[in-house]
Amino acid sequence: MISYIPKINHIEYNGYQIGILRLDLIHSEISGNKWFKLKYNLNQVKKENKHSIITFGGAFSNHIAATAAACRLAGIKSIGIIRGEESSANNTTLSFAQQNGMELLFVSRNEYSQKQDSGYLQRLRYMYPDSYIIPEGGDNALGQKGCEEILTSEMFMYQQVFCALGTGTTYKGISKSLLPHQKLNVVNVLKFEAMPNEEQTSILNNYHFGGYAKHTSELLIFKKWFEETYSIPLDYVYTSKLFFAAFDLMKQNCFYKRFPILIIHCGGLQGNKGYEARYNLNPNLQVNDPQG
Repeated sequence: MISYIPKINHIEYNGYQIGILRLDLIHSEISGNKWFKLKYNLNQVKKENKHSIITFGGAFSNHIAATAAACRLAGIKSIGIIRGEESSANNTTLSFAQQNGMELLFVSRNEYSQKQDSGYLQRLRYMYPDSYIIPEGGDNALGQKGCEEILTSEMFMYQQVFCALGTGTTYKGISKSLLPHQKLNVVNVLKFEAMPNEEQTSILNNYHFGGYAKHTSELLIFKKWFEETYSIPLDYVYTSKLFFAAFDLMKQNCFYKRFPILIIHCGGLQGNKGYEARYNLNPNLQVNDPQG
């Protein structure tokens, strides 16, 4: 499996020193936090002597793309149960998954909603007895175990840590590896409110911009400004909202400036082309500083 060598970019904003943990640079195809979620699941596949993986995702799922690539590298067959119509197979994410050998099974939203139902999962095991099932987004105990390794001992100097919340797997793993003086700020990209389950964790529920895979002009302007200012790419679904929230709180001077802040870039850049096509976005618009 791939070795994890943390890469941190150092930038400054409003008097704050910021470290950006570039999980998006771990691997060109198995991007960001997905690598950590898959690491121990792939080991378990070998332990159970299974020869294929079944997992779940939407038409633009980072998890689907990463799983397909990881399975190809590991020599394991992959099957993706996809929410939506088969016409989506031509988009960049699912085309990439197919190029990496993933078999795509398109199901209705109603069937997809059963992805955690024990009876539905049992039927899948009966139909595919040689398969190991990974939940949507890698959201299981082994996925969390992998995410416990995102923070390393070299990151002790950061008191405030930021990450994004989707399924919750990543932040739950990170929260278990916090040092006593560290606080985890979790930016919820979903419209529903989430509550923390750790005393060192704070969930920020006001930066979803309309909900999952939604945006406003304010978010698009920030994304473009940030990328032009710091030469670090963001995705639309997770990291744009994550960095907007962190920068908004720094603009309000919510933290002590004598301690550096860590923002965890969770990847997801593969979905940008599909997102832009879906919403007919122009990634080349010119902007001024939205935080100034």
